[in-house]
Amino acid sequence: MISERFDFPSADGHRLAARLELPEEGPPRAAALFAHCFTCGKDNLAASRIARRLTNAGIATLRFDFTGLGASEGDFGNTGFASNVADLVAAARAMAARDLPPALLIGHSLGGAAVIAAAAQIPSARAVATINAPAEVDHALAQFGDQLAEIEARGEAMVQLAARPFTIRRTFIEQARAAMLARDVAALGRALLICHAPTDQTVGIANAQRLFEAARHPKSFVALTGADHLLTAAADAHYAADIIAAWAGRYL
Repeated sequence: MISERFDFPSADGHRLAARLELPEEGPPRAAALFAHCFTCGKDNLAASRIARRLTNAGIATLRFDFTGLGASEGDFGNTGFASNVADLVAAARAMAARDLPPALLIGHSLGGAAVIAAAAQIPSARAVATINAPAEVDHALAQFGDQLAEIEARGEAMVQLAARPFTIRRTFIEQARAAMLARDVAALGRALLICHAPTDQTVGIANAQRLFEAARHPKSFVALTGADHLLTAAADAHYAADIIAAWAGRYL
């Protein structure tokens, strides 16, 4: 596997840090774009393991840090769901300029919601796969707890997410509530694979059912039995990647 730095500009002009992984021998059979989970980053265990596993299956994969996260420029406090979608579209354009237009979009958790919403703006996308994704974007607001009211009242607040402090502003809440994921998944127009852990304690399995019922065929569901929300076990991340690679082969 060949792994290289692949930075690109966001729609707002920020430099977004990315990692492009390519098969070591021969041209890739397709290219994939991976969206990480909420506040995670391109180098978290699930993102890196899935990307590398897909690359070993012949699918070149780009993973990147959303604006204000990891090594990417920008202020996370000024971002929201709409900017995540815009970052994905910018990433797809950068890949296309490299002659690697993404045919497969993959999103983990809130990243799954983002790839569903972004697909309409990425013409090269033929298939979309989600991992433990919510059925509504405002599901993420539950992580703010009592500080949700403070953000709405004061306009912003410092919130602890995954043991790290993040400034969350009212714009984030407004964009999350304004998103219409059920509409987007119904109008997807691409093959859809929903992967979800039945025992996910962060985003319950009912979310997968709602997405599946709203989507049109071709659509598929695979249970990630025994996995947690973040796919922290290597075996679970590898299983998800293998399932996605095998399923996507029909459409790439």
